[in-house]
Amino acid sequence: MSVKNPKEDKPQKHFVYIVECSDKSLYTGWTTHLEERIKAHNSGKGAKYTKYRAPVILRYFEEFSDKGTALSRECEIKKMTRENKIKLINTVK
Repeated sequence: MSVKNPKEDKPQKHFVYIVECSDKSLYTGWTTHLEERIKAHNSGKGAKYTKYRAPVILRYFEEFSDKGTALSRECEIKKMTRENKIKLINTVK
């Protein structure tokens, strides 16, 4: 008899996000746990880029049902100019 893991029954969410760092630079990333990831960035354990630019503020995110689509979108956003990232952020205000 096998025991099901309740986490396996729930579809995993994938997030692409943009944070604003303390030096006003923008960082784009991907995660399955958005709130935990922001906390990690702010504790210096998130990414090398944000380690010395904390605190960060979540400015934008998108949610996806699969990792591949999320990673593709992350790549698209990372290729954007700063100006276009700011326009994207402003679409949700």
